[in-house]
Amino acid sequence: MARVVPQVSKGVLLVHTRFMRTVGATALAALLLASACGGSTAPAAESMDFAARSWPEAAAAPCANGAGGLSQVRAVDASTVQFTLCAPDVAFTQKLALTYVGMSDSGYLKAHAADGSLVLKPNGTGPYALKAWEKGAQIVLNRFDGYWGDKAKAKTLTFTWQPDAAARLVALRAGTADGIDNVSPTDAAGIAADSNFALVPRPALNTMYIGMRNLAKPFNDVRVRKAIALALDRQRTVDYFYPAGSEVASHYVPCSLEFACEGDGWYAQDVAAAKALLAEAGYPNGFTTTIALRDVVRSYLPTPVDVATDIQSQLAAIGVTAKIDVQESTTYFDNVLSGKLDGLFLFAWIPDYPDTLNFIHGLFGVAAGPELGDTYTTIATPAAAATRESDPAKRKALIAEANAAIKAEVPIIPIAHGGSALAFSANVSGAHSSPLLVEQFSTMASSAHDSLSFVQGAEPGGLACADEIDGESLRVCSQINEGLYGFFNGSLVAAPRLATGCTVSADGLAWTCTLRSGVRFHNGATFDASDVVDSFAAIWDCAHPYHVGRTSTFLAWGAIFGANLHPESCVVPN
Repeated sequence: MARVVPQVSKGVLLVHTRFMRTVGATALAALLLASACGGSTAPAAESMDFAARSWPEAAAAPCANGAGGLSQVRAVDASTVQFTLCAPDVAFTQKLALTYVGMSDSGYLKAHAADGSLVLKPNGTGPYALKAWEKGAQIVLNRFDGYWGDKAKAKTLTFTWQPDAAARLVALRAGTADGIDNVSPTDAAGIAADSNFALVPRPALNTMYIGMRNLAKPFNDVRVRKAIALALDRQRTVDYFYPAGSEVASHYVPCSLEFACEGDGWYAQDVAAAKALLAEAGYPNGFTTTIALRDVVRSYLPTPVDVATDIQSQLAAIGVTAKIDVQESTTYFDNVLSGKLDGLFLFAWIPDYPDTLNFIHGLFGVAAGPELGDTYTTIATPAAAATRESDPAKRKALIAEANAAIKAEVPIIPIAHGGSALAFSANVSGAHSSPLLVEQFSTMASSAHDSLSFVQGAEPGGLACADEIDGESLRVCSQINEGLYGFFNGSLVAAPRLATGCTVSADGLAWTCTLRSGVRFHNGATFDASDVVDSFAAIWDCAHPYHVGRTSTFLAWGAIFGANLHPESCVVPN
């Protein structure tokens, strides 16, 4: 992220608008007519004129001592937005690129928040617009011809889902799918050798881990958590069940990220030591528990039940009897994130943006949610400090401190950084993979037909994107919604989208961004500064009338941006 001479006052992010697109004669005429009439071609019920306003409305929210996050978002005029930050944030533009903070139309939010219909019918500015979600069957997107940038190459994009990797491959070979996610490791070599298809590897930027809540016995005892860690031969699990490109997790965060692997690596298997710890904790004969999972093939978990069964057999060697509990995909996500699981569970962190602190602060920060129980302050404190630290050497030391605490506390057991691959028909140009699972399908095209069909592992939970964290939802969301920045065509570098660029002051608090002009939402509304304010406020403030989603917990916000406004109004996961 380039640093420049400060251009605005301390703590203020300024966003301006410029006209950046070329339109055909018909579109231009419609745009001029709309401008002459005061702005929007949105339906009357969704029309909302710009009004200078801020959130919070009365004054900036007070900043807790040492805390980061936002203090206020303010629309100065139709083309200027001010963000006031509580503390420097070295990953701010990366956060602006997240699918969770895609921009929404103020009028659409006002019209559709109350009845919750925006969960199934999103309205964004992206290259594709939702045509239909046929629950249990498919999601169909149409090319948005009013898109400000390069139009999608395929007229129609269809997402279907199939948990079985072999069935996905059957669809690709039959020509009913143009691309599939998470190729089975046993099929990869055959696909690569077949000229009718293209195998596209996905980098291993994820961590599959075994989670456990420190509020549930016996996992409230660190000796038990450490015993589980010592019981496992993680190399065996990776060798048997993971594809090429995968690796055993020496640390929680993949070592490809800066400072990720500071400090000692993870525990080697030691069954005798594991048994001794269990006896010391009062479980000389072991105990009975569960291993919960969803049977959905993902990059971090290529054969879910097989991996669970292998872990089950290894735990038996120290007297732990673990029953495998396979749950429906969306139910499982909700159970994990709401802290309902009292046994072991297989889960993963796939980064929202490629930064070590997104892994650590995201999972272990004070606003991370109840997945692992009570906050581990020995991890959360240095992680939070590192997010505010601009000095690389100091940030490195704080990450090393957090890594040491993860190993000492054993809140999770990192197993693998899973490599994976997508497969496409050779007819598809522009095929690529995204380590963040947000492939840009608008840049792909089939020479055989003016459409694309992609098969992923599961149906999305919802399309109110800020309230979802599963990759299946976010992949679809990223075709429909855009943020001020974005990650595109497999890049791990945040690039301007609805903003044309941002600069940051020397103190890390003042940012200046320039937004694109002439941007339209799918409902015809004009993108302006008030949409940015309302999009952020709807997620940030639990008492905001637009704070509506499938669960309305908006868990990603706390892990990424910090505390919510009016937390007493937040929906508590249950």
